[in-house]
Amino acid sequence: MTKPATIHLKDYAPTPFTITEVNLTFELAEDVTVVTSELSFKRQTDATDQVRLNGEALVLKSVFLDGAVLSKSNYTLTDKDLTFIAPSDEFKATIVTEIKPQENTALEGLYKSSGNFCTQCEAEGFRKITYYLDRPDVMARFTTSIIGDGMEYPVMLSNGNLVSDTKLEDGRVKKVWEDPHPKPAYLFALVAGKLACVEDEFVTASGRKVALQIFIELGNEDKCDHAMTSLKKSMKWDEEKYGREYDLDVFMIVAVGDFNMGAMENKGLNIFNSKYVLASSQTATDTDFDGIESVIAHEYFHNWTGNRITCRDWFQLTLKEGLTVFRDQQFSADMNSAAVKRIDDVQRLRAAQFPEDAGPLAHPIQPQSYVEINNFYTATVYEKGAEIIRMMHTLAGPEGFRKGMDIYFDRHDGQAVTTEEFVSAIEAGSGLDLKQFRNWYIQPGTPEIAVEDAYNETSSTYELTFTQKNVKAGEGADPLHIPVAMGLLDEDGNSLLDDDLLHLTKAKQTFTFENIPSKPIPSLFRKFSAPIKITRNPADEKLGLLFRNDSDEFNRWEAGQQLALQGLLADVELYASGQALTGLSNDYTEAFGEILDDQNMDPAFKAEVLTLPSESYIGQQMKIVDVDAIHTVRKVALKSLGKRFETQLKSIYADLKSHNSMGARALKNLCLSYLVASSDDYLPLASEQYFSSENMTDRMASLARLVNSETDHRAEALQNFYDNWKEDQLVLDKWFMLQATSSRSSTMDDVKGLLAHPDFTMLNPNRVRSLIAAFAGANPIHFHNENGGGYQFLADRIIELNSTNPQIAARLVAPLGQWRRHNETRQGLMQAELRRILETENISNDVYEMANKSLSN
Repeated sequence: MTKPATIHLKDYAPTPFTITEVNLTFELAEDVTVVTSELSFKRQTDATDQVRLNGEALVLKSVFLDGAVLSKSNYTLTDKDLTFIAPSDEFKATIVTEIKPQENTALEGLYKSSGNFCTQCEAEGFRKITYYLDRPDVMARFTTSIIGDGMEYPVMLSNGNLVSDTKLEDGRVKKVWEDPHPKPAYLFALVAGKLACVEDEFVTASGRKVALQIFIELGNEDKCDHAMTSLKKSMKWDEEKYGREYDLDVFMIVAVGDFNMGAMENKGLNIFNSKYVLASSQTATDTDFDGIESVIAHEYFHNWTGNRITCRDWFQLTLKEGLTVFRDQQFSADMNSAAVKRIDDVQRLRAAQFPEDAGPLAHPIQPQSYVEINNFYTATVYEKGAEIIRMMHTLAGPEGFRKGMDIYFDRHDGQAVTTEEFVSAIEAGSGLDLKQFRNWYIQPGTPEIAVEDAYNETSSTYELTFTQKNVKAGEGADPLHIPVAMGLLDEDGNSLLDDDLLHLTKAKQTFTFENIPSKPIPSLFRKFSAPIKITRNPADEKLGLLFRNDSDEFNRWEAGQQLALQGLLADVELYASGQALTGLSNDYTEAFGEILDDQNMDPAFKAEVLTLPSESYIGQQMKIVDVDAIHTVRKVALKSLGKRFETQLKSIYADLKSHNSMGARALKNLCLSYLVASSDDYLPLASEQYFSSENMTDRMASLARLVNSETDHRAEALQNFYDNWKEDQLVLDKWFMLQATSSRSSTMDDVKGLLAHPDFTMLNPNRVRSLIAAFAGANPIHFHNENGGGYQFLADRIIELNSTNPQIAARLVAPLGQWRRHNETRQGLMQAELRRILETENISNDVYEMANKSLSN
């Protein structure tokens, strides 16, 4: 294939012409949809008289300029664009195209899901609807007319407010929507079909009434309460925290079953993957409920940080995504346990973003180039982007950050801007000089911090010396400005210094603390104040003390994780050399028991604290990952803890059976996992919980224990689950996922067999994620089998999806890109599959970029 073009940030230039007004008319039908686009153009620069509009997979019917038909000899048409000469500095173009949404398996542009029309236009899907300047800095006011059979499409929705609803002479219905706010085309949305609607109302701080509507497939009306409550909480929180009121008369959410992403913040008409809307205690776990609350908030918050102020170009993507992830994290922390939320956020960052930063796909949160923008909706842009906003919040303080945000909104409302303009607003509000801090935006990689300490008894002074380096940033890279939130404890666990903030700005820097009566134990990077790795920490010898006593809950959890890692990694080395395992240290197990018996600790936090590091996180600590040793060692550690604390675990489990809080369920199910790990004798207990459960959280927790076993309990529970939930697609995804992540020896064969299951389809992204992505990303022991079967299986699926949904295919490539971290045998097998993917006929730009970067050294 011809190597696709690379787009560079340095080449950005404003478009010679912009579009100020858009009038769209959609004539919907089951075979062909006709789109008429009336565009008002206005010159911006003198660069050229040529107008080049983006367009893909369109059938062009006609073009008119200022009412006069444009002959074919006066325009150039390719499979990517439509080009003509502007007749004047201001003119109108009318373009008629035909599209076939029912054949659109890529789920970009206008497509059909469960018989309903819906759109996904971010990042560049609008060009699959009509010819347009499809870039985020072209902001226009949209009026959308939807015409169709009122019986077939009783619901017809678009952005803004409904201004007209009429019946035409031919019996069809025409509904007109008007969005008063200029927006880029990626925020356009249209939905039409047979949908139910759940309604509510929100009264803003200024007293305006806003209609709230959630549209779902018929029969799902009883699963919207949590989503609606989450929406109202989000609206109130944004008013109180950031002074942002909603700006339209109606806010609509539509849940669809086929969606490449989690949700989309289209102005006034958010389209959601149904996974992040539909929930009841019978169908959704506590994790699902948290996810819905978070994603609803995220998309709503985009109304200001993404819609009212948007990106100048796609290199600025973290401007809206990193900022809005930070805002939804703040919201969730305020709504629930702040400590548990912070732990979950960091676990997600370490699981997805740290490997990305360490591998061939590493990029700064503001990339400098890309081949396919869809590939940059990454953990780096989102999660690391949020951490960089969080650091600015830490440096500025809550008041300074809020002032900076107010300046940002006041300066740039209605504009398409850059990350530089955001940072400048925070500087203006806080008085900070963030010139050095800007390096975070342009450097890839995770900084590594080594710490040394020294105590002087004579002067009662204590020194901490920090050394920072970032291999991925390259030789000679400027040091970063890193906020170090920290405290000091004495040997009894009492605080000597609480919540101090250091500004690490040099490659090597020493900080001195005076009037310290004895050598302290440092508690560094509290609340994970920067997205870094500590490679040397003087507190490592006192992890047990921090595990028991640190007043910062995140660092207390972190001390336990690091203490457990010491024992687990030591045993991995012993296992690899054929020696007997020594197990977790007494320091860890004794602290584990004390925490287990602590009656005053929040059970949700206790469940986090007592959970061992995951196999993937253990692997991240190794230069060459030994998946077999890690799996065995962690399994032995779980069994050991289960046996040692069997009495306490059984007692807590029994005590919590009647409790109905999320925290109680988390701790109860953790106890069950340790008990089952200790002995198969507890599988009947897991089976009993499964069949007596009154909520999906407990049902899934017990089934997750059973699915790894070889007993009849497994088959019985799996069949029961399928029989009861086969009509609910979201619940059935859980059934596929549990089997894909099972540790049973037959899992690879089971997963292959499930491809042929009548309820599996490669056309639904959720189903693909539940089986294929879950197997490749969350089952290291089987995906990395040295026979290479897991790699071949994944590559086959990527090649298959390349022709139907390139976005989803490209997102499956990442596990193969980790080949450098495995032994020579696995390296060769993974590289071979990447080469096979690259040799695919008609490979998409999406898949090509990911596979090519993954293979490069």
